[in-house]
Amino acid sequence: MSALAVHGLDKSFGGVRVLQGLDLTVPVGSLAAVLGPSGCGKTTLLRIVAGFEVADAGTVTLDGRVVEGRGIHVPPERRRVGVVPQEGALFPHLTVAGNVGFGLSRGRRRAERVDDLLALVGLAGYGRRMPYELSGGQQQRVALARALAPDPALVLLDEPFSALDTGLRASVREDVRTALRTAGATAVLVTHDQEEALSMADLVAVMAAARIAQVAPPGDLYATPSDLGVATFVGDAVVLDAVATASGADSPLGRLQLRDGALRGPGRAVVRPEQVLLDDNGSGVVGTVTATVFYGHDALVRLSVPAEDGQVSVSARCQGLPSGVDVGDSVGLRVVGPVTFFPA
Repeated sequence: MSALAVHGLDKSFGGVRVLQGLDLTVPVGSLAAVLGPSGCGKTTLLRIVAGFEVADAGTVTLDGRVVEGRGIHVPPERRRVGVVPQEGALFPHLTVAGNVGFGLSRGRRRAERVDDLLALVGLAGYGRRMPYELSGGQQQRVALARALAPDPALVLLDEPFSALDTGLRASVREDVRTALRTAGATAVLVTHDQEEALSMADLVAVMAAARIAQVAPPGDLYATPSDLGVATFVGDAVVLDAVATASGADSPLGRLQLRDGALRGPGRAVVRPEQVLLDDNGSGVVGTVTATVFYGHDALVRLSVPAEDGQVSVSARCQGLPSGVDVGDSVGLRVVGPVTFFPA
């Protein structure tokens, strides 16, 4: 059963089409991420689902009830949708408890509900604090508790972690994900951050050219993108000209194993950097190191490899910075595992 179903959604602003025939279905109890670059229409989609914008065409259905389309526009306050904005947007004159319980009727059950939600988001005992006494991550957790308070059919999160420091972002993401799962909430996260989408969501919907290009679980999306645009947007990718044959695809990195062995002819192969191994024995294709980038938990070694029409740039992801590998060195390369191939 779907909590959210969007069909054929169109929206234009001043003659510029922002959404075109967009379809999206989110199952009950799941967390879906809508992933795309800035300006692709993600926030417009969120605002239409919330009821803040009126669609030009198409329908939005929440829990089996049409709330947008066919001459229907249910106002936001009657849609049972909770919204977590980018920077929390807490009421500065209300306490934490006042913010969380803002949309609830007063009484003992309201106080109990607020206490339960603060415990759910890891802020038990914070009810009497003011927003200015909280860190950015704590404010985002309060905003989530406020969105969950009226037991909404759907929670919408509009790039809620973009204002947080890098170190804090990962921990707050995990806290929010855990709270949503514990509450059994259905949620849609709008983001331009690939790592955020892949690490948090059950389903990832990639937006491109005002439409949803592909919807899939994170692992499937990364391993089997539907087209080259999705492949290069979701994670790092090495794109190589190649020719598919019965025994694989011939490329500048040698013969590659294909996920779909039935493909034939010229096209482009997508290799993930973690599939490119540096060969200590110097066997395989030889590349020249052009740069090394150290991230702490891993490193990227960038190399130049000869190709028919010159040189091709290749990245290899390693566990830590490999010793004895310097700019200008020649090293052997080999690709492990199957790759995705798109015919020309």
